[in-house]
Amino acid sequence: MKTFLFLNLTESVRSYYNLVIKKAGQFLTDLQLNLLKFALSLRSYSPAVHAAQQIASDEPPPEACPAFVSIHGQHSCSTKDIKKLLKAAAGRSKPYLYKNDHTYPGANKTDVPVVILYAEIGTKKFTSFHKVLSEKAEQGTVTYVLRHFVANPKPQKMLLSGYGVELAIKSTEYKAVDDTKVKGQLSATHAEEDDNDETTVFNILIEQLVELHKHLLESTNDMAPLKVWEMQDLSFQAAARIMSVPKFDSLKVMRDLSQNFPSKARSLTRVAVKQEMRKEIEENQKVQHHNIGVHPGDGELFINGLHIDLDVHNPFSILDILRGEARVLEGLHNLGIKGELQGKLLRLPVNTVDDSYALDIRHPAILWMNDIENDPMYHSWPTAVQELLRATFPGVIRQIRRNFFNLVLFLDPLQEESVELVKLAELFYRHKIPLRIGFVFVVNTKDEIDGFSDAGVGFYRLLNYIADEYDLSQALMSMISVINAGETLSADTVTAFLKKKFPKASPERILGVESEYDDRRKDGAVFYKKSGLGALPLALFNGVPLSPDEMDPEELETILLQRIMDTTTAFQRAVFMGQLTEGSDVVDYLMEQANVVPRMNPLILSDNRKYLDFTAKPGDLRSSSDNSFWSFILDDDGMTAVTMWIAGDFETVSGRKLLLNALKHVKASPGVRVGVIDNPSEKPWEDKTVLYRAIWASLITQKNKAAAEFVLKLMKEESSQLLQQGTKMKDLLMQGMDVDAFEKKFNTLEVDFIRSQQLFCQDVLKLGPGQRAVISNGRILGPFEEQEDFTVEDFHLLEKITLRGSAEKVKASVKQMGMKPKHASELVMKVDALLTAAPKGEARRDVHFHKDNHRWEMSLQPLGEGLHSHSVVKNLEIVFYDVVAIVDPLTREAQKISPLLIVLSQVVNVRLQVFMNCRAKLSEMPLKSFYRFVLESDVIFLANETVSPGPVARFSELPESPLLTLNMITPESWMVQAVRSPHDLDNIHLQEVSGVVTAEFELEHLLLEGHCFDLSTGQPPRGLQFTLGMSQDPLMYDTIVMANLGYFQLKANPGAWTLRLRKGRSEEIYQILTHDGTDSPADAGDVVVVLNSFHSKIIKVRVQKKADKISEDLLSETSESKGIWDSIARCVISPPKKKEDVLNIFSVASGHLYERFLRIMMLSVLRHTKTPVKFWFLKNYLSPSFKETISHMAESYGFQFELVQYKWPRWLHQQTEKQRIIWGYKILFLDVLFPLAVDKIIFVDADQIVRADLKELRDLNLEGAPYGYTPFCDSRRDMDGYRFWRTGYWASHLGNRKYHISALYVVDLKKFRKIAAGDRLRGQYQALSQDPNSLSNLDQDLPNNMIHQVAIKSLPQDWLWCETWCDDASKATAKTIDLCNNPKTKEPKLMAAARIVPEWVEYDNEIKQLLSRAEREDEGLRSASRFSRLLLH
Repeated sequence: MKTFLFLNLTESVRSYYNLVIKKAGQFLTDLQLNLLKFALSLRSYSPAVHAAQQIASDEPPPEACPAFVSIHGQHSCSTKDIKKLLKAAAGRSKPYLYKNDHTYPGANKTDVPVVILYAEIGTKKFTSFHKVLSEKAEQGTVTYVLRHFVANPKPQKMLLSGYGVELAIKSTEYKAVDDTKVKGQLSATHAEEDDNDETTVFNILIEQLVELHKHLLESTNDMAPLKVWEMQDLSFQAAARIMSVPKFDSLKVMRDLSQNFPSKARSLTRVAVKQEMRKEIEENQKVQHHNIGVHPGDGELFINGLHIDLDVHNPFSILDILRGEARVLEGLHNLGIKGELQGKLLRLPVNTVDDSYALDIRHPAILWMNDIENDPMYHSWPTAVQELLRATFPGVIRQIRRNFFNLVLFLDPLQEESVELVKLAELFYRHKIPLRIGFVFVVNTKDEIDGFSDAGVGFYRLLNYIADEYDLSQALMSMISVINAGETLSADTVTAFLKKKFPKASPERILGVESEYDDRRKDGAVFYKKSGLGALPLALFNGVPLSPDEMDPEELETILLQRIMDTTTAFQRAVFMGQLTEGSDVVDYLMEQANVVPRMNPLILSDNRKYLDFTAKPGDLRSSSDNSFWSFILDDDGMTAVTMWIAGDFETVSGRKLLLNALKHVKASPGVRVGVIDNPSEKPWEDKTVLYRAIWASLITQKNKAAAEFVLKLMKEESSQLLQQGTKMKDLLMQGMDVDAFEKKFNTLEVDFIRSQQLFCQDVLKLGPGQRAVISNGRILGPFEEQEDFTVEDFHLLEKITLRGSAEKVKASVKQMGMKPKHASELVMKVDALLTAAPKGEARRDVHFHKDNHRWEMSLQPLGEGLHSHSVVKNLEIVFYDVVAIVDPLTREAQKISPLLIVLSQVVNVRLQVFMNCRAKLSEMPLKSFYRFVLESDVIFLANETVSPGPVARFSELPESPLLTLNMITPESWMVQAVRSPHDLDNIHLQEVSGVVTAEFELEHLLLEGHCFDLSTGQPPRGLQFTLGMSQDPLMYDTIVMANLGYFQLKANPGAWTLRLRKGRSEEIYQILTHDGTDSPADAGDVVVVLNSFHSKIIKVRVQKKADKISEDLLSETSESKGIWDSIARCVISPPKKKEDVLNIFSVASGHLYERFLRIMMLSVLRHTKTPVKFWFLKNYLSPSFKETISHMAESYGFQFELVQYKWPRWLHQQTEKQRIIWGYKILFLDVLFPLAVDKIIFVDADQIVRADLKELRDLNLEGAPYGYTPFCDSRRDMDGYRFWRTGYWASHLGNRKYHISALYVVDLKKFRKIAAGDRLRGQYQALSQDPNSLSNLDQDLPNNMIHQVAIKSLPQDWLWCETWCDDASKATAKTIDLCNNPKTKEPKLMAAARIVPEWVEYDNEIKQLLSRAEREDEGLRSASRFSRLLLH
């Protein structure tokens, strides 16, 4: 494609966008164009653009260069230098190319220099470079790669979509709102000025329209709590309201009800529910539960039968699914398949590629040593298959008289490796392991051969002799002792054994050339050759070949026993499901499974498959395909499921042999059509195309059977030799052929026709002249190597694999269309190619319901540009997506699904069915939040033709009375932070706010996640550290590997990153061996990871200890102190320094009130210690104002601080309430939040006041425990009724131990990591948190629950005094005072603080003065900045 756009700066942004879409429309279908618009509105390509920009900056670009080339590491801004740089390029290493690089489609040779152009398409500089480089690429002299690069990118950031925003209603049991007035609320003009230099990515507006509230039913008064009996039917009442409106408004009503439920709830209680609707919903729920496992209240979405899990998927992944489906849907549509048949074909189960194919072991060449079912030695064992279901101890192999487990050994008796394998077989046999053992001996197959000179042949003849005299089992046992006699088998060993054991037997008669015991000697070798198996020796377990690595005799015993255990589970399932019964032959059952094949051919069984696209409308592919084959033999119904094309040069021996084998296969298997495509080795001319013209003429003029017989004869070498000797073609014609018609066609056939076939082979099949290939239902196998043979058995296998995919099922569906056989066979081939080439995901589900009167179905299609209403599609003849939603209208799923479906119907044609899945007898409010899902179907433009800033979440008509907290619900890989809001987003009370509450959030990082394992142990390497960086800055982010799943996470941004082991202990002890999911080869030393989309990136890294460090431990006592800072110190050559004495304090806070407490806590810590202090804060929930002012405070009081961040891992049970999430962060990630250099850390609650030196607590001896907590006081007797830990579960669990408070604790991080305390805590949390009623005080209950596994050191009581639980007398000696809630008085914290702690008010005033000074300084800086901007203008 050489069409480029050139940007005219006088055009509006909108007209330029329209031009881009118009140009794209030349190459895309209407559906693809709509998906492109949706992708642009989602900004889904922005990370890729940003990544390319980052890769360019890492080069780095030459100075003042609008575009430049990089040739093997050297750069130039001019086209004139390209020639010079290319000359010396071979001497420099090639650059690494990424999977998504744009490579120009030239000759694409691998041995030519790589030229990377960094430029912006549409600029003049790009054009001049592109002209030169595209010519060179077409000539095959360079590989030309384009990467997007803008020399002077604009600083503005754009607004994103594809996320949710929640305003959750908070409990007001304890007043937690700051009474400090919000200062400096932005005026409209002020906000506008700051817009240009703030980095805004998200915009949330919460508006109150007070004047409307008086007139609406959903007014403030209606926020009064509902009675329990009023709640019971809310879900059904919401469904009734939705069903009562015209169906095109239903989605909007569902969106409104679910997203604004708290203010709509009272109005819903007035809605009447029809009994008929309730009954139908309940009947459908029974069907749903039985068919797809859906329970009442669940929310499920299906697109074309594919399950879309809304906990996993987001709009970006759904866009990918829509794109993938578009190819199949448009393909089916182009093939003429529309309406209901489309869905039927889509849902056909296409068998995925099996990675454990099995060979059929019911073959006479296998000599069975034993038979579990019939041999007397197993006579006492039970025979019933039901025995498999009987309980046994773990690891016990059940002894049942059935051939469940079968081992076949293919051996060459002369090979040294055979000896150990035979010994192992004997071991299994003697120990009565329930394993049937068979041998295939592969020996010399020459006719006249002497057993005295060939030990293998002698061995086989002796085996036959003993089997004749006794039985086969006895013979095999005897032969085992022959093999065991020496290292390798020799003719002398065989002769000596014969003479010793059978002195009366005649060696000549047994071993000689004329041996009487030579029967079936060749069978083993023939079976081995036909099987297509690899090098000897090899083993099959139940037909599945073991890999060469598994054939080590030392490992094989363990592997086989493990296979027996694993296979037992599959058999148990089969017995339980009734698939395997008492009357079944177990071996037959095994060999009738879908993975059993007649032959092993890696080329056919490979999962790396190429397919032709038969669905494209333009081009010459279809015309070529339609004329390049004719069927020879048809099924009885005239329709075939498999069509094979044979491509090759039929003037060559190899070409003729390939077609001959295909025809032999057709004779044996009539359900196949074979077509022939000529691919001459040289330019075709008449004398050189005789055979092909004869084939072609016979296909066109003769009946199927006659043509097949004639071509079969023609392909034999005798015919070819006769023609070369001068025999005329007419002399080779067979009886029953129409000679005149044949001769006429044969003599008039143009050579041009063969030339077109040659071009088809070259351009479409990508074959070189004369190369051979087989195409089976569009799947291309080839080109074959010169000596590579594709046998009749391979054709048998290929047919079986093709039928197993979807061909047989497609044939059954197409048959019902009533087409002519030839056209039907064509359609089967094309549909099969389309379906099997499509990426395989989970199985599609056919979602149908018992009754569907009370659900709505509509067909929606996008209208013209700018319109977002819907119209009914009169028929389903156009390409459409089949969408089914099952949803309870009052759930989080409904809050997401309803806006998603509205946008989906604006993007693509959908046939939508929505089923109400209501819950009955609700006992609490089903939703306690307002919600917005930010998503648009197209880029929005403003009236002045400029692009709108982007989508926002806008909340209007909110009630004033509730206290709200704002939560961002974003895709898994996003790390989002609030960057600007003067308001307390944790405590939004609209009654106290004048004007509009605004908040701006920024997508700060994309997350890179991974799992790391030590290859030697299979265990995660705890404490291993990784760093992430770029070539210019190799250490930008770092992380520590957890023991849970070997998990690690790193913050990053779009671009190409290098993952390394951190310098120091990690790099000294470990090395990276392999990695998956990365963007560099698996064995490359540098692990390169490209982040270029909003999707989650999860990698796997396998490491191993270095040979001389096997015994070293990363977390050992000797190495513990050597952490991150020590590693950094090594990089800088300086004398060793004594470790700095720093007091590390960790705390978390959310909301302005707790941030106010936090500052006072910090000041109280600093007032009572002379030790340098470093504060660590969890960044996730801090307000923008706190992050802006903390640096002023640090400067004034001389402390260090660091903001730490960790994304809650996706595999760890998610909490939904913000308070519980914060509690989780206090305890669950202590081992990975801080660098290894931090030995001890003290957690101090934000609402605490410190009265002692915390250095004393840090240095306290924890007596081997990983952390120390203060027990709850028990001295204030009037609170005994609230001490829940004295009764019930806690009393029995703790025994004589105390229940500890989590407001203050000290953690010995060295010990904590060493005993894997973090991993244990997360494991216990995962188990307990599934029950919503457990861990009600998560941060406190979890360590107390784990007290027996992770010991707690009880700190002296004076370390924490709290008025609620401690008496007044003990306050005098208190080292810290905690403002814990009082369940009796429920006194607000601010009042309690001033009353309980006299110095609190003094600290508070001091900090207020500091913040006022800081604000004045910042305002001065802002004024100066605005003044300088005016001067510049």
